[in-house]
Amino acid sequence: MEEQFAEYSETLLPMVVDHGLSVLGAVIILIAGFIVAKWAAKKVAKRAGESQKIDDTLVLIIAQVTRIFIIIVTILAVLGQFGVETTSIVAVLGASALAVGLALQGTLSNVAAGVMLLMLRPFKVGDAVNLGGTLGVVDAIGLFTTEMHSFDNIGISMPNSKVWGSEIQNLNRFETRRVDMEFGIGYGDDMDKAIRIIREILEEDERVMKDPEPLIAISNLGDSSVDIRVRPWTQRNNVWPLRYDITKKVKERFDENGVSIPFPQRDVHLFKEN
Repeated sequence: MEEQFAEYSETLLPMVVDHGLSVLGAVIILIAGFIVAKWAAKKVAKRAGESQKIDDTLVLIIAQVTRIFIIIVTILAVLGQFGVETTSIVAVLGASALAVGLALQGTLSNVAAGVMLLMLRPFKVGDAVNLGGTLGVVDAIGLFTTEMHSFDNIGISMPNSKVWGSEIQNLNRFETRRVDMEFGIGYGDDMDKAIRIIREILEEDERVMKDPEPLIAISNLGDSSVDIRVRPWTQRNNVWPLRYDITKKVKERFDENGVSIPFPQRDVHLFKEN
């Protein structure tokens, strides 16, 4: 028995020592890898958070990607400690990622578009925007969708790929905006008088900017009216209140001064057959 035990000891002890050292090394690498991943994620998040060019949502994504990447490298290193061929594992992971990418092509396009929106920042949360014909105020920019609410407070959720692939109009980009209006007067009315009335209304309103100077010009000779185009400039917060007030005042002043605002008319001729 003693000889048999000694024989087993001579055979098994080196194997136990070798595998024990491999296990110990793997545990140390695993612990160190998780510690480094956590530290690196925090470091990246802090640096990215200090940058004015990176959105807060993108900061969290970058930190998570950094952490996951380090953890994957750590796991591959642990497997290498046990003699596992990591090259084949990387190839399998790559093929799996390709298959998943093809299956989730639409979803990944939303993610890619979301990253581009967060990096280039054509608009930010709180901006009034026109996204491919959809008007609203941005509530959140996520990885998959952009959340908005319309001006009549209806919730809108748009896929990022659709947002990125359409025309983006940011109504809050500049401090000043032009207000486009058009008023029609009758062909028998005095055009200069109508223009003078409109100019007086604009000069009386403090919200209308002096520079650039408002445009007032005859724009079109319509079927039943002479159209006057009016384009004053104002602060962006005054666009709609100014439009409403100017329209109301023009109607009132035209009525007071005998300037007519025609409506579409049609002459009907009746012929009596004998």
